[in-house]
Amino acid sequence: MNYIIRNANIVNEGKIISSDVLLENGIISKIGSGFKAENATEINAEGKYLLPGVIDDQVHFREPGLTHKGEIYTEAKAAVAGGITSYMEMPNTVPNTLTQELLEQKYQRASEVSLANYSFFMGASNDNIEEVLKTDEKNVCGVKIFMGSSTGNMLVDNEKTLEGIFSRSPMLIATHCEDEATIRHNTELYKQKYGEDIPIEAHPLIRDVEACYKSSSLAFSLAKKHNTRLHILHISTAKECGLFDNQTPLKQKRITAEACIHHLWFDDSYYKTKGNLLKWNPAVKSAADRDEILRAVLDNRIDIIATDHAPHTWEEKQNKYLKTSSGGPLVQHALPAMLEFYKQGKISLEKIAEKMSHAVADCFQIENRGYIREGYFADLVLVDLNKPWTVAKENILYKCGWSIFEGQQFSSGITHTFVNGHLAYENGRFDESTKGKRMTFNR
Repeated sequence: MNYIIRNANIVNEGKIISSDVLLENGIISKIGSGFKAENATEINAEGKYLLPGVIDDQVHFREPGLTHKGEIYTEAKAAVAGGITSYMEMPNTVPNTLTQELLEQKYQRASEVSLANYSFFMGASNDNIEEVLKTDEKNVCGVKIFMGSSTGNMLVDNEKTLEGIFSRSPMLIATHCEDEATIRHNTELYKQKYGEDIPIEAHPLIRDVEACYKSSSLAFSLAKKHNTRLHILHISTAKECGLFDNQTPLKQKRITAEACIHHLWFDDSYYKTKGNLLKWNPAVKSAADRDEILRAVLDNRIDIIATDHAPHTWEEKQNKYLKTSSGGPLVQHALPAMLEFYKQGKISLEKIAEKMSHAVADCFQIENRGYIREGYFADLVLVDLNKPWTVAKENILYKCGWSIFEGQQFSSGITHTFVNGHLAYENGRFDESTKGKRMTFNR
Protein backbone atom coordinates (compact mmCIF):
# COMPACT_ATOMS: atom_id res chain seq x y z
CA MET A 1 0.00 0.00 0.00
CA ASN A 2 0.95 3.63 -0.48
CA TYR A 3 0.48 6.22 2.27
CA ILE A 4 0.34 9.95 2.80
CA ILE A 5 1.33 10.99 6.30
CA ARG A 6 -0.30 14.40 6.79
CA ASN A 7 0.79 17.29 9.02
CA ALA A 8 3.61 15.46 10.78
CA ASN A 9 6.29 17.19 12.80
CA ILE A 10 9.25 15.71 10.94
CA VAL A 11 12.39 15.28 13.05
CA ASN A 12 15.25 15.00 10.60
CA GLU A 13 18.78 16.27 9.99
CA GLY A 14 18.86 18.68 12.92
CA LYS A 15 15.48 20.31 12.26
CA ILE A 16 11.79 19.85 13.00
CA ILE A 17 9.41 20.90 10.25
CA SER A 18 5.69 20.40 9.72
CA SER A 19 5.06 18.63 6.43
CA ASP A 20 3.40 15.77 4.57
CA VAL A 21 5.22 12.66 3.43
CA LEU A 22 4.20 10.41 0.53
CA LEU A 23 5.25 6.77 0.64
CA GLU A 24 5.06 4.92 -2.67
CA ASN A 25 6.30 1.43 -3.46
CA GLY A 26 8.31 1.27 -0.25
CA ILE A 27 10.12 4.57 -0.87
CA ILE A 28 9.75 8.12 0.43
CA SER A 29 8.68 9.68 -2.85
CA LYS A 30 7.72 13.20 -1.79
CA ILE A 31 8.08 15.52 1.21
CA GLY A 32 6.06 18.73 1.07
CA SER A 33 2.47 19.89 1.32
CA GLY A 34 -0.68 20.09 -0.70
CA PHE A 35 0.00 17.11 -2.92
CA LYS A 36 -2.45 14.30 -3.60
CA ALA A 37 -1.90 10.72 -4.61
CA GLU A 38 -4.32 8.19 -5.98
CA ASN A 39 -4.69 4.92 -4.11
CA ALA A 40 -2.81 6.24 -1.08
CA THR A 41 -4.13 5.79 2.45
CA GLU A 42 -4.00 8.99 4.47
CA ILE A 43 -2.76 9.07 8.05
CA ASN A 44 -3.43 12.17 10.11
CA ALA A 45 -0.26 12.84 12.09
CA GLU A 46 -1.21 16.23 13.45
CA GLY A 47 0.49 16.81 16.79
CA LYS A 48 2.69 13.75 16.38
CA TYR A 49 6.37 13.48 15.52
CA LEU A 50 7.79 11.51 12.61
CA LEU A 51 11.32 10.19 13.06
CA PRO A 52 13.48 8.03 10.82
CA GLY A 53 13.19 4.43 11.92
CA VAL A 54 15.71 3.49 14.59
CA ILE A 55 18.68 1.40 13.41
CA ASP A 56 20.02 -0.72 16.27
CA ASP A 57 23.63 -1.69 15.61
CA GLN A 58 23.88 -4.26 18.40
CA VAL A 59 21.35 -6.98 19.21
CA HIS A 60 21.49 -10.63 20.21
CA PHE A 61 18.36 -12.34 18.90
CA ARG A 62 19.59 -15.81 20.01
CA GLU A 63 18.88 -17.75 16.82
CA PRO A 64 20.15 -20.36 16.11
CA GLY A 65 20.71 -22.50 19.15
CA LEU A 66 19.42 -20.34 21.99
CA THR A 67 15.80 -19.91 20.92
CA HIS A 68 14.44 -20.65 24.39
CA LYS A 69 15.60 -17.06 25.18
CA GLY A 70 14.54 -15.31 21.98
CA GLU A 71 14.38 -15.78 18.23
CA ILE A 72 14.58 -13.60 15.15
CA TYR A 73 10.79 -13.65 14.70
CA THR A 74 9.83 -12.61 18.24
CA GLU A 75 12.60 -10.11 18.88
CA ALA A 76 12.29 -8.38 15.48
CA LYS A 77 8.58 -7.99 16.15
CA ALA A 78 9.28 -6.43 19.56
CA ALA A 79 11.82 -4.14 17.90
CA VAL A 80 9.27 -2.88 15.38
CA ALA A 81 6.81 -2.14 18.20
CA GLY A 82 9.59 -0.06 19.71
CA GLY A 83 10.21 1.95 16.53
CA ILE A 84 13.32 -0.01 15.49
CA THR A 85 13.07 -0.70 11.77
CA SER A 86 16.55 -2.22 11.21
CA TYR A 87 19.00 -4.15 13.35
CA MET A 88 22.48 -5.69 13.26
CA GLU A 89 22.73 -9.01 15.05
CA MET A 90 25.72 -10.54 16.80
CA PRO A 91 27.52 -13.85 16.09
CA ASN A 92 27.58 -15.46 19.56
CA THR A 93 24.76 -17.84 18.72
CA VAL A 94 25.04 -21.66 18.78
CA PRO A 95 26.88 -22.53 16.69
CA ASN A 96 28.96 -19.33 16.69
CA THR A 97 28.76 -17.51 13.36
CA LEU A 98 32.36 -18.23 12.35
CA THR A 99 31.92 -19.39 8.74
CA GLN A 100 30.39 -17.76 5.68
CA GLU A 101 27.95 -20.67 5.41
CA LEU A 102 26.64 -20.17 8.95
CA LEU A 103 26.41 -16.42 8.33
CA GLU A 104 24.28 -16.90 5.23
CA GLN A 105 22.00 -19.31 7.07
CA LYS A 106 21.10 -16.49 9.44
CA TYR A 107 20.34 -14.17 6.53
CA GLN A 108 18.12 -16.83 4.99
CA ARG A 109 16.22 -17.30 8.24
CA ALA A 110 15.71 -13.56 8.68
CA SER A 111 14.34 -13.27 5.14
CA GLU A 112 11.63 -15.74 6.16
CA VAL A 113 10.61 -14.38 9.57
CA SER A 114 11.99 -10.89 10.35
CA LEU A 115 9.49 -8.04 10.38
CA ALA A 116 12.39 -5.54 10.55
CA ASN A 117 15.33 -5.03 8.18
CA TYR A 118 18.45 -6.92 9.18
CA SER A 119 22.17 -7.45 8.93
CA PHE A 120 24.41 -9.93 10.74
CA PHE A 121 27.98 -9.57 11.95
CA MET A 122 30.59 -12.11 10.93
CA GLY A 123 32.28 -13.53 14.02
CA ALA A 124 36.02 -13.66 14.64
CA SER A 125 37.84 -16.29 16.70
CA ASN A 126 41.50 -17.03 17.39
CA ASP A 127 41.66 -19.31 14.34
CA ASN A 128 39.26 -18.21 11.57
CA ILE A 129 40.94 -15.13 10.09
CA GLU A 130 40.91 -16.50 6.53
CA GLU A 131 37.16 -17.07 6.80
CA VAL A 132 36.68 -13.55 8.18
CA LEU A 133 38.53 -12.08 5.22
CA LYS A 134 35.99 -13.66 2.82
CA THR A 135 33.22 -11.41 4.21
CA ASP A 136 31.53 -9.19 1.62
CA GLU A 137 31.59 -5.65 3.03
CA LYS A 138 28.76 -4.53 0.73
CA ASN A 139 26.31 -7.07 2.14
CA VAL A 140 27.50 -7.56 5.75
CA CYS A 141 27.55 -4.86 8.43
CA GLY A 142 30.90 -5.78 9.95
CA VAL A 143 33.19 -8.19 11.80
CA LYS A 144 32.62 -8.68 15.53
CA ILE A 145 35.53 -9.33 17.90
CA PHE A 146 34.87 -10.25 21.52
CA MET A 147 38.00 -8.94 23.24
CA GLY A 148 36.36 -10.09 26.45
CA SER A 149 33.20 -11.77 27.74
CA SER A 150 32.06 -14.37 25.29
CA THR A 151 31.10 -18.01 24.96
CA GLY A 152 32.24 -20.87 22.77
CA ASN A 153 35.25 -20.08 20.60
CA MET A 154 34.64 -16.36 20.34
CA LEU A 155 36.98 -14.84 22.91
CA VAL A 156 39.84 -13.38 20.89
CA ASP A 157 42.67 -12.92 23.35
CA ASN A 158 45.65 -13.87 21.20
CA GLU A 159 47.66 -10.73 20.42
CA LYS A 160 48.97 -12.16 17.16
CA THR A 161 45.40 -12.89 16.06
CA LEU A 162 44.27 -9.37 16.95
CA GLU A 163 47.18 -7.87 15.01
CA GLY A 164 46.26 -10.05 12.04
CA ILE A 165 42.59 -9.04 12.00
CA PHE A 166 43.23 -5.33 12.60
CA SER A 167 45.95 -5.21 9.95
CA ARG A 168 44.16 -7.25 7.28
CA SER A 169 40.42 -6.63 7.58
CA PRO A 170 39.22 -4.06 5.01
CA MET A 171 35.82 -3.65 6.69
CA LEU A 172 34.46 -2.29 9.93
CA ILE A 173 35.46 -4.17 13.08
CA ALA A 174 33.15 -3.90 16.09
CA THR A 175 34.61 -4.84 19.46
CA HIS A 176 33.40 -5.82 22.90
CA CYS A 177 36.21 -4.52 25.10
CA GLU A 178 36.86 -5.95 28.55
CA ASP A 179 40.20 -7.36 29.68
CA GLU A 180 39.67 -10.98 30.69
CA ALA A 181 42.83 -11.25 32.82
CA THR A 182 41.70 -8.32 34.95
CA ILE A 183 38.21 -9.79 35.33
CA ARG A 184 39.55 -13.22 36.30
CA HIS A 185 41.85 -11.63 38.89
CA ASN A 186 39.03 -9.57 40.39
CA THR A 187 36.68 -12.55 40.40
CA GLU A 188 39.17 -14.60 42.42
CA LEU A 189 39.48 -11.81 44.97
CA TYR A 190 35.73 -11.72 45.47
CA LYS A 191 35.52 -15.51 45.61
CA GLN A 192 38.06 -15.46 48.42
CA LYS A 193 35.89 -12.96 50.25
CA TYR A 194 32.41 -14.33 49.58
CA GLY A 195 32.82 -17.86 48.21
CA GLU A 196 30.00 -18.63 45.77
CA ASP A 197 27.74 -15.96 47.31
CA ILE A 198 29.22 -12.88 45.65
CA PRO A 199 26.65 -10.04 45.83
CA ILE A 200 25.45 -8.50 42.58
CA GLU A 201 26.75 -5.13 43.84
CA ALA A 202 30.26 -6.47 43.17
CA HIS A 203 29.60 -6.76 39.42
CA PRO A 204 30.96 -3.28 38.51
CA LEU A 205 33.92 -3.89 40.83
CA ILE A 206 34.80 -7.21 39.16
CA ARG A 207 34.22 -5.92 35.64
CA ASP A 208 35.72 -2.62 36.61
CA VAL A 209 36.79 0.58 34.93
CA GLU A 210 40.34 -0.65 34.39
CA ALA A 211 39.17 -3.88 32.71
CA CYS A 212 37.19 -1.81 30.23
CA TYR A 213 39.80 0.88 29.66
CA LYS A 214 42.70 -1.56 29.25
CA SER A 215 40.85 -3.42 26.48
CA SER A 216 39.34 -0.34 24.77
CA SER A 217 42.68 1.44 24.71
CA LEU A 218 44.32 -1.68 23.21
CA ALA A 219 41.70 -1.78 20.44
CA PHE A 220 42.15 1.95 19.94
CA SER A 221 45.95 1.62 19.61
CA LEU A 222 45.68 -1.32 17.18
CA ALA A 223 43.24 0.65 15.02
CA LYS A 224 45.52 3.69 15.05
CA LYS A 225 48.51 1.55 14.14
CA HIS A 226 46.82 -0.15 11.18
CA ASN A 227 44.29 2.60 10.21
CA THR A 228 41.53 0.08 10.88
CA ARG A 229 37.87 1.08 10.75
CA LEU A 230 37.01 0.38 14.41
CA HIS A 231 33.70 0.70 16.23
CA ILE A 232 33.84 0.16 20.01
CA LEU A 233 30.57 -1.08 21.44
CA HIS A 234 28.74 -0.25 24.70
CA ILE A 235 31.05 2.26 26.38
CA SER A 236 30.44 1.99 30.13
CA THR A 237 33.03 4.28 31.77
CA ALA A 238 33.86 7.97 31.89
CA LYS A 239 37.53 7.09 31.42
CA GLU A 240 36.88 5.45 28.04
CA CYS A 241 35.02 8.54 26.83
CA GLY A 242 38.37 10.33 26.84
CA LEU A 243 39.62 8.10 24.03
CA PHE A 244 37.28 9.53 21.44
CA ASP A 245 37.36 12.51 19.10
CA ASN A 246 34.55 15.02 18.61
CA GLN A 247 36.42 17.30 16.21
CA THR A 248 36.41 15.03 13.16
CA PRO A 249 33.10 14.77 11.22
CA LEU A 250 31.55 11.32 11.66
CA LYS A 251 31.87 10.34 8.01
CA GLN A 252 35.62 10.92 8.26
CA LYS A 253 36.18 9.11 11.57
CA ARG A 254 38.13 5.85 11.55
CA ILE A 255 37.30 5.10 15.20
CA THR A 256 33.74 5.43 16.49
CA ALA A 257 31.87 4.44 19.64
CA GLU A 258 28.46 3.40 20.89
CA ALA A 259 26.52 3.95 24.12
CA CYS A 260 23.69 1.69 25.25
CA ILE A 261 20.38 2.49 26.89
CA HIS A 262 21.18 0.73 30.17
CA HIS A 263 24.46 2.61 30.62
CA LEU A 264 22.61 5.89 30.01
CA TRP A 265 19.65 5.15 32.30
CA PHE A 266 20.94 3.13 35.26
CA ASP A 267 23.83 3.40 37.74
CA ASP A 268 25.22 1.14 40.43
CA SER A 269 22.63 2.28 42.99
CA TYR A 270 20.03 0.24 41.05
CA TYR A 271 21.68 -3.11 41.86
CA LYS A 272 19.90 -3.06 45.23
CA THR A 273 16.44 -3.02 43.63
CA LYS A 274 17.02 -4.60 40.20
CA GLY A 275 19.44 -7.32 41.30
CA ASN A 276 20.57 -9.74 38.61
CA LEU A 277 18.25 -8.15 36.05
CA LEU A 278 20.85 -5.37 35.87
CA LYS A 279 23.71 -7.77 35.23
CA TRP A 280 25.11 -6.70 31.85
CA ASN A 281 28.60 -6.98 30.40
CA PRO A 282 30.18 -4.43 30.51
CA ALA A 283 28.70 -3.65 33.91
CA VAL A 284 26.54 -0.66 34.71
CA LYS A 285 28.86 1.48 36.83
CA SER A 286 28.70 4.73 38.82
CA ALA A 287 26.40 7.71 38.37
CA ALA A 288 29.49 9.72 37.36
CA ASP A 289 30.20 7.19 34.58
CA ARG A 290 26.58 7.29 33.44
CA ASP A 291 26.49 11.08 33.33
CA GLU A 292 29.76 11.36 31.42
CA ILE A 293 28.55 8.84 28.83
CA LEU A 294 25.52 11.04 28.18
CA ARG A 295 27.78 14.11 27.89
CA ALA A 296 29.92 12.21 25.39
CA VAL A 297 26.81 11.36 23.36
CA LEU A 298 25.73 14.99 23.34
CA ASP A 299 29.16 16.38 22.37
CA ASN A 300 29.75 13.68 19.72
CA ARG A 301 32.61 11.80 21.31
CA ILE A 302 30.17 8.88 21.28
CA ASP A 303 28.44 8.50 17.95
CA ILE A 304 25.57 6.03 18.34
CA ILE A 305 22.90 4.95 20.84
CA ALA A 306 21.96 1.25 20.72
CA THR A 307 20.51 -1.49 22.94
CA ASP A 308 22.77 -4.56 23.20
CA HIS A 309 19.43 -6.39 23.43
CA ALA A 310 20.37 -9.75 24.95
CA PRO A 311 17.42 -11.71 26.37
CA HIS A 312 17.69 -14.48 28.92
CA THR A 313 14.87 -16.41 30.55
CA TRP A 314 13.56 -15.27 33.92
CA GLU A 315 14.88 -18.51 35.42
CA GLU A 316 18.39 -17.83 34.07
CA LYS A 317 18.34 -14.49 35.86
CA GLN A 318 17.45 -16.03 39.23
CA ASN A 319 20.74 -17.89 39.78
CA LYS A 320 23.53 -16.83 42.12
CA TYR A 321 25.78 -14.08 40.76
CA LEU A 322 28.48 -16.28 39.19
CA LYS A 323 25.94 -18.44 37.36
CA THR A 324 23.54 -15.70 36.30
CA SER A 325 23.56 -14.85 32.61
CA SER A 326 24.55 -11.30 31.66
CA GLY A 327 22.31 -9.17 29.47
CA GLY A 328 18.69 -8.23 29.08
CA PRO A 329 16.01 -7.37 26.51
CA LEU A 330 15.67 -3.72 25.40
CA VAL A 331 14.53 -3.24 21.79
CA GLN A 332 10.88 -2.56 22.61
CA HIS A 333 11.71 0.11 25.19
CA ALA A 334 14.82 1.88 23.87
CA LEU A 335 13.14 4.70 21.95
CA PRO A 336 10.50 5.29 24.66
CA ALA A 337 13.36 5.56 27.19
CA MET A 338 15.16 8.15 25.04
CA LEU A 339 11.91 10.08 24.55
CA GLU A 340 11.63 10.13 28.35
CA PHE A 341 15.08 11.75 28.46
CA TYR A 342 13.73 14.33 26.01
CA LYS A 343 10.81 15.03 28.34
CA GLN A 344 13.31 15.46 31.18
CA GLY A 345 15.28 18.01 29.16
CA LYS A 346 18.37 15.80 28.85
CA ILE A 347 18.43 15.48 25.04
CA SER A 348 16.65 16.97 22.03
CA LEU A 349 14.47 15.09 19.58
CA GLU A 350 16.88 16.09 16.83
CA LYS A 351 19.76 14.49 18.76
CA ILE A 352 17.76 11.30 19.31
CA ALA A 353 17.16 11.01 15.56
CA GLU A 354 20.83 11.70 14.93
CA LYS A 355 22.22 9.15 17.39
CA MET A 356 19.68 6.37 16.76
CA SER A 357 19.28 6.72 12.99
CA HIS A 358 21.41 9.22 11.03
CA ALA A 359 24.72 8.42 12.71
CA VAL A 360 24.19 4.67 12.50
CA ALA A 361 23.59 4.95 8.76
CA ASP A 362 26.68 7.14 8.36
CA CYS A 363 28.88 5.03 10.63
CA PHE A 364 28.10 1.79 8.80
CA GLN A 365 27.58 3.41 5.37
CA ILE A 366 24.10 1.93 5.05
CA GLU A 367 22.49 2.48 1.67
CA ASN A 368 19.41 4.72 1.60
CA ARG A 369 18.32 4.37 5.21
CA GLY A 370 18.53 6.39 8.42
CA TYR A 371 17.15 9.68 7.07
CA ILE A 372 13.79 11.06 5.95
CA ARG A 373 14.78 11.88 2.39
CA GLU A 374 13.09 11.52 -0.97
CA GLY A 375 14.31 8.35 -2.64
CA TYR A 376 15.21 6.64 0.65
CA PHE A 377 13.50 3.53 1.98
CA ALA A 378 10.39 4.48 3.93
CA ASP A 379 11.60 3.35 7.36
CA LEU A 380 9.68 5.65 9.67
CA VAL A 381 8.29 5.81 13.19
CA LEU A 382 5.44 8.05 14.30
CA VAL A 383 5.36 8.92 18.00
CA ASP A 384 2.85 10.61 20.26
CA LEU A 385 4.73 12.52 22.95
CA ASN A 386 1.60 12.69 25.10
CA LYS A 387 0.59 9.05 25.25
CA PRO A 388 1.62 7.76 28.69
CA TRP A 389 1.78 4.02 29.29
CA THR A 390 3.30 1.68 31.82
CA VAL A 391 5.51 -1.30 31.02
CA ALA A 392 3.72 -4.41 32.30
CA LYS A 393 3.85 -8.16 31.77
CA GLU A 394 0.85 -8.06 29.44
CA ASN A 395 2.45 -5.59 27.00
CA ILE A 396 6.00 -7.00 26.96
CA LEU A 397 6.65 -8.64 23.58
CA TYR A 398 10.04 -10.29 24.19
CA LYS A 399 9.99 -14.07 24.12
CA CYS A 400 11.64 -14.09 27.57
CA GLY A 401 8.59 -12.23 28.92
CA TRP A 402 10.29 -9.71 31.20
CA SER A 403 11.85 -6.24 31.07
CA ILE A 404 14.04 -4.29 33.45
CA PHE A 405 11.61 -1.42 32.78
CA GLU A 406 8.58 -3.30 34.15
CA GLY A 407 6.58 -0.83 36.24
CA GLN A 408 8.16 2.18 34.52
CA GLN A 409 5.74 4.74 33.12
CA PHE A 410 6.82 6.27 29.82
CA SER A 411 5.31 9.57 28.67
CA SER A 412 5.47 8.83 24.93
CA GLY A 413 4.08 6.05 22.80
CA ILE A 414 4.87 4.70 19.35
CA THR A 415 1.75 4.71 17.18
CA HIS A 416 2.99 3.65 13.73
CA THR A 417 6.13 1.92 12.43
CA PHE A 418 6.79 1.68 8.69
CA VAL A 419 9.39 -0.77 7.37
CA ASN A 420 10.18 -0.19 3.68
CA GLY A 421 6.84 1.61 3.36
CA HIS A 422 4.95 -1.31 4.89
CA LEU A 423 2.84 -0.35 7.92
CA ALA A 424 4.16 -3.12 10.12
CA TYR A 425 2.82 -1.77 13.41
CA GLU A 426 -0.14 0.46 14.23
CA ASN A 427 -1.41 1.15 17.74
CA GLY A 428 -0.69 -2.31 19.10
CA ARG A 429 -1.56 -4.24 15.95
CA PHE A 430 0.93 -5.88 13.61
CA ASP A 431 0.74 -6.56 9.89
CA GLU A 432 3.21 -9.37 9.27
CA SER A 433 2.34 -9.89 5.61
CA THR A 434 5.59 -8.28 4.42
CA LYS A 435 9.01 -9.04 5.86
CA GLY A 436 11.99 -6.72 6.22
CA LYS A 437 14.92 -6.55 3.81
CA ARG A 438 18.62 -7.27 4.03
CA MET A 439 20.51 -4.03 4.48
CA THR A 440 23.25 -3.17 2.00
CA PHE A 441 26.28 -0.95 2.47
CA ASN A 442 27.84 1.72 0.28
CA ARG A 443 31.47 0.69 0.69
